[in-house]
Amino acid sequence: MKKIILFLSLSLLSLLTFAAKPEYSYVRVSVNGTTCIVKLYNETPKHRDNFIKLVNEGFYNGSLFHRVIKDFMIQGGDPDSKNAAQGVLLGEGDLDYKIPAEFNDSLFHKKGVLAAARDNNPEKSSSAAQFYLVQGKKYTPKELDRLEQLKLEGKKIPSYQRDIYETLGGTPFLDHNYTVFGETVKGISLIDSIAALPTDSNDRPLQNVVMEMSVLTPLATRKLEAELRGEPYKPNIFRRFLDLFAK
Repeated sequence: MKKIILFLSLSLLSLLTFAAKPEYSYVRVSVNGTTCIVKLYNETPKHRDNFIKLVNEGFYNGSLFHRVIKDFMIQGGDPDSKNAAQGVLLGEGDLDYKIPAEFNDSLFHKKGVLAAARDNNPEKSSSAAQFYLVQGKKYTPKELDRLEQLKLEGKKIPSYQRDIYETLGGTPFLDHNYTVFGETVKGISLIDSIAALPTDSNDRPLQNVVMEMSVLTPLATRKLEAELRGEPYKPNIFRRFLDLFAK
């Protein structure tokens, strides 16, 4: 009897363990059937939770990437962009609240990151809705030295970040001015393709770039993370059982 109770207890504990939510949340961004997947940082919980809330509500579906600058970034999330006539200036739309800045020395503007747009408020609080994905460019060591003096007020860029800015690229002059709260882990070419589109004098693409977003389910998250590790998704018997009921 004791052995049966112990077995059942261990089984229940295993089920509860495997039923736990994944550590990270991911969002799928789709444009004309092409997608990228963005991992949201736990170090920026206010931005993470707000973004997930809006995505789950369908807020971004049908909105545009309304501001596109090659070698810089692609920006979207303006609620006024839905059904906006071609050529109309966009970028002023927002919700009726802001997100307090969440700066972190380890989170920086490398290529592919997700960051929050904002106006010129002194607290550097973020727009509740508008965001951008960084394309950026690669920098030479001398260019980074010059940025430290001219744009970063003498603040030194850590060596590991310099290496990434030199090899992958990004927009280092935005660090500690705009909150970075995620990064593209799959499909980064979507950013490059949008950034290459022709635009008007207001940096709005001449063709509408309509987005759809969804939060990955726990099952999709586990499969993605296995893929990112270069491993096949091989759940054990408890996980396979739970996956029968997962979306």
